[in-house]
Amino acid sequence: MKRMLWDKIKEIGGDNPSDIMADIKVEDNTVYVRHTVSSGETLGEIAKHYYGDAIKYKEIFAANTNILNNPNVIHPDQELVIPNLKDIF
Repeated sequence: MKRMLWDKIKEIGGDNPSDIMADIKVEDNTVYVRHTVSSGETLGEIAKHYYGDAIKYKEIFAANTNILNNPNVIHPDQELVIPNLKDIF
């Protein structure tokens, strides 16, 4: 992606753009999405929604141990990191 952006910059400004500077950073690809917990939701339901497999709640819990102490206790309005599992599996 980074290379594609630089190629587009060169396309617009020529092969040696002297007046263009770019500091291109790649975003954190370990996070798939952030999810705000709704009343009554469980980690299993959230895992099923994003991954199609409720047992993957363990990965969601592991990615959120900074705010969760127990995978069976989540609260409305908590913002959970839903990890990008393609990098894990």
